[in-house]
Amino acid sequence: MDARFDLNSNDLGAKIGKRFANVSLAIKGSALPKVTQELVSLRASQLNGCGFCVDAHAKDLAVAGEPAVRVNLVAAWRESTVFTEAERAALALAEEGSRLADAHQGVSDETWSRVREHYDDDQIAALIYLVAMINAANRLLVITHTKGGSYQAGTFDSAS
Repeated sequence: MDARFDLNSNDLGAKIGKRFANVSLAIKGSALPKVTQELVSLRASQLNGCGFCVDAHAKDLAVAGEPAVRVNLVAAWRESTVFTEAERAALALAEEGSRLADAHQGVSDETWSRVREHYDDDQIAALIYLVAMINAANRLLVITHTKGGSYQAGTFDSAS
């Protein structure tokens, strides 16, 4: 199935998209580890059913040298041994920040404490914006029926 709508070929969509991309560039340039950024983006995208973003973040992790076992176990990170405590805290924040509509009450105090334990204020700011932005990106691409499978690894990096 083809995408319903190409936001980038619409003048207003492209204008808004540039501002959206600027926020993403600021996150990418932050002190939050790049692998953590990709793991968080992959997990939120899995939860939101965004095929394009799952494809993109899985491929970018692979190209960055992440072992397949880590990429494959993101969906079951609680039941695995391949993630650091810091990554686990970030993945928990990603899940709780993404599942607001699932009768979740937002990010729990326990998760917040774990995040504070592993990240400084700048990294936390980047992590919060990352969760918000990947959820927004997922929604844009799910609404427009943008499918996964065609992403070329590194495309987002070359856009910066």
